[in-house]
Amino acid sequence: MNVTEKTKITPWEVTGKVDYEKIMTKFGTEPIDQKILKQLSDLTSGDIHFMLRRGIFFTHRDLGWLLNRKKAGENFYLYTGRGPSDHTHIGHLVPWVFTKWLQEKFHAKLIFQITDDEKFLFNENLDSETTHSLALDNALDIVALGFDPKLTEIMIDTDRSGLLYPQAVKIAKKITFSTVKATFGFDQSANIGMIFYTSIQAVPAMIESVRNGKNIPCLIPYGIDQDPHFRIARDVLPRLGYLKPASIMSIFIPPLSGVDGKMSSSDPNNAIFVTDSEAVVKRKINKYAFSGGRTSVEEHRKLGGDPDIDVSYQWLKIMFEPDDSKLKKIHDDYRSGALLSGEMKAILIERVNSFLKRHQEARERAKSTLQVFLDDH
Repeated sequence: MNVTEKTKITPWEVTGKVDYEKIMTKFGTEPIDQKILKQLSDLTSGDIHFMLRRGIFFTHRDLGWLLNRKKAGENFYLYTGRGPSDHTHIGHLVPWVFTKWLQEKFHAKLIFQITDDEKFLFNENLDSETTHSLALDNALDIVALGFDPKLTEIMIDTDRSGLLYPQAVKIAKKITFSTVKATFGFDQSANIGMIFYTSIQAVPAMIESVRNGKNIPCLIPYGIDQDPHFRIARDVLPRLGYLKPASIMSIFIPPLSGVDGKMSSSDPNNAIFVTDSEAVVKRKINKYAFSGGRTSVEEHRKLGGDPDIDVSYQWLKIMFEPDDSKLKKIHDDYRSGALLSGEMKAILIERVNSFLKRHQEARERAKSTLQVFLDDH
């Protein structure tokens, strides 16, 4: 959908300047306000994730309803996913890191869907063998983040068709072509797999209810661009006797080139991949990360920088500096001119490489335990 004439937000593409207030209005979602934060705080002994405190996860549907049910003693499960078109990059990790926190705090089962079928259908340059191989590769990153193997089930769509398809056809029967066309903007060139696909993505939002023979609430964390799929799911599932899934949505982590838009695998110089070496990370950030600094050191010392448009600062805020007091000092020092743009980049380089060193080591270990996550739970 086009939020403005120059902004495009779809599940497959985000371009232009993103106005999250307008998105909430257009999509009909609710802000995560102090009431919601209080509900979460009461259920987590006061531990509120920094992504919530900073508005990285900023909007929701029915989160208050779900938390009330949890307070009353009813469990819920989590569902999130990944479309495998390349190696995992930093932007993909934002909802996963938050989802891991939710799993830990609520001891919730997680269904993690890897949509290799989607990427095959929507990308003319990918064959089904490649998307399946990438799905297995991306699954290593899920395991490496430390999700609980007893509570985490990774579903690669083409491997789990026997589970997904019988439910997908029930969903598909309730969705008209006009709905899909209006929601996703498909034209006459869309293949019929693209038209059917959203039925597959809706299945994990009700699969635990199917398995247990009773309704179990579902909470879906995701980037706001994926919302069209779940609006359809929320419309259809009650007509099949299932609960609407609740959702909690995040902003985008921007590309290195600037704070507008969303990081994408299509431009490797604008993204940091979890497989990048220390040298590659340093080169990309130093060369491509857009700076909010001034044109000279003297001017920067005098006038200060703008952290709101500085990509290195935004990455620290979104993902790589969980300590609020440390982040505030970085912000204030940059704003005052005490911290230079090169120094800001150096902080980010150190944080990213430190994170990736641990992640890459865990990724290697994950190769021996991956099958546990892929088995039917």
